[in-house]
Amino acid sequence: MRSPIVKRSVVVRGHNTSVTLEDEFWQGVRDIAARRRMTLAALIEEIDCGRHQSNLSSHIRLFVLEYYHARYAEPPSVAAAKPVLLC
Repeated sequence: MRSPIVKRSVVVRGHNTSVTLEDEFWQGVRDIAARRRMTLAALIEEIDCGRHQSNLSSHIRLFVLEYYHARYAEPPSVAAAKPVLLC
């Protein structure tokens, strides 16, 4: 079952804007903010500062994906030693 995409209002550098994300990405942003001991608004502002082209919703998704990928990435030698599952 797909997660519902929900539009939420956030304040970025003093301006109201809306961000549309799946619940799992919202939870990821909340978790990252908590791990960094910062507010959700502060983290979204930080994410927005690194944005050059894409819309804010897309940039947040990429930020969350990259955060967890970097956190749980295995060294190449370990990944290469694992068997490949074909099903």
